[in-house]
Amino acid sequence: MMPHIARKRFGQHFLVDRQVIADIVDLVAVQRSDLVVEIGPGLGALTDPLLRRLDHLQVVELDRDIVIRLQQQYSPARMTVHAGDALAFDFGRLAAEAGGSLRIVGNLPYNISTPLLFHLAAFGDCVRDMHFMLQKEVVERMVAAPGSRDFGRLSVMLQYRFVMERLLDVPPDAFAPPPKVHSAVVRLIPRPAGELSANDEAQFAALVSLAFAQRRKMLRNSLRSLIDDLRLAELGVSPTCRAEELSVEDYVRLANCLT
Repeated sequence: MMPHIARKRFGQHFLVDRQVIADIVDLVAVQRSDLVVEIGPGLGALTDPLLRRLDHLQVVELDRDIVIRLQQQYSPARMTVHAGDALAFDFGRLAAEAGGSLRIVGNLPYNISTPLLFHLAAFGDCVRDMHFMLQKEVVERMVAAPGSRDFGRLSVMLQYRFVMERLLDVPPDAFAPPPKVHSAVVRLIPRPAGELSANDEAQFAALVSLAFAQRRKMLRNSLRSLIDDLRLAELGVSPTCRAEELSVEDYVRLANCLT
């Protein structure tokens, strides 16, 4: 089989460090009958060790050459290959057809990681957990605390939906070709439905997006089209605060007052 050349347009950096691979597989800790989906299996760095622990693996892969390689290498009894873009993939339909909650893993392409995380957040109700390799900077934003420079829209929206934990840092030389950035592995566990207290999640998302659109502005300016100074003060939020100073709970409270 011809060697595969990493494609820049797909953001391909293939994990090759055996110890890092073993550490990730141990952290995921799959069981034989788990319903596991791997996003972007690439050349199989995680795929092979996962399959040694699983009865069956689902994979989502965009690169047609890799799709063909996977179909030649693994039997349909062991692997189902979904050829297509993970950004458009219906993970909810897969969970419904398979009759179980999904465990999603992957070394996510860094060039689409943020939109992909937002896409996956919509399927939280059919997911058991997710383990991803991402650019370290993205993971730092995901788990950032209010008041820090890394706390932003991504932090609020994902922390509302998931409990997240940064598990492992990975250097560039663990990949071929090595990326120009450091990486990290993060675990996301969906919060129970009872903890999702936004009355209108679309309104909540719109409020958070507006607040961080110009994050250096005071809230009295960035949110002026939705809420005035008096109402902000009544809700315990200073109109002179900036977006990163509010907690996830603050944003939920503000959004609920609008509905």
